[in-house]
Amino acid sequence: MLVAVDIGNTNITLAVFDGEDIKGSYRLTTKMTRTSDEYGFMLLSFLNASNIQVSDIEDVIVSTVVPKIMHSFNNAIYKYLKKTPITVGPGIKTGISIKTENPAGVGADRIVDAAGAYYIYGGPCLVIDFGTATTFDYINEKGEFLYGVTAPGLEITSQALSNMAAQLPEIAIKKPDTILAKNTIQSMQAGVVYGYIGLTEYIIRQMKKEIGVPMHVIATGGLGRLISKETEEIEVYDADLTFKGLKLIYQRQLNR
Repeated sequence: MLVAVDIGNTNITLAVFDGEDIKGSYRLTTKMTRTSDEYGFMLLSFLNASNIQVSDIEDVIVSTVVPKIMHSFNNAIYKYLKKTPITVGPGIKTGISIKTENPAGVGADRIVDAAGAYYIYGGPCLVIDFGTATTFDYINEKGEFLYGVTAPGLEITSQALSNMAAQLPEIAIKKPDTILAKNTIQSMQAGVVYGYIGLTEYIIRQMKKEIGVPMHVIATGGLGRLISKETEEIEVYDADLTFKGLKLIYQRQLNR
């Protein structure tokens, strides 16, 4: 079995693959202050919840945009899973060629999503990850990562309203039945969610216009389901795209 881990700014998500099937997936909050033992106990708890023994784990692959926690997390994998993790980074074969002006500035999570979108759905494709930030990344028919757009994520957008305006409360991110709000909370929800649908559609249309070729549009990320079902511009929502991308990259390392 393979453990695939994505360490983001807000959450750490992991999945356990049994062959091509995901046997279990889990999410925990990203915190800088956890020890390797805390991470280790969490890993063992996740495996136990899926009735998986440590001896069943063949390998671990990790992508991260939070390097500060990697020392503790890697030590947890060494100590509790008895494995040396494969980390997505320089020297790792991903099948995606980064052709931006600064390839080193493209996060591992975006490369993993690009690999998943391109090799599962085909290119050209636009992959949108609704995470802490929302990223729109274009991969051409050759598997070249050419362009990327970064916008504040839905949670950042929502938090900015309540944090920067003293009389505005924190809100749940949900789409109200109508944009014609009659109270403060609904008006904020309408502005955030309907506004974000508009942001998403405009960026997709503008990228399509400027690139000038047909493309698949694939969305992922925790809040991607909310937005993707509200627009016809998104072709597919794949909640497990990052895990699938990690598995594809792992398989490439075996075939070197």
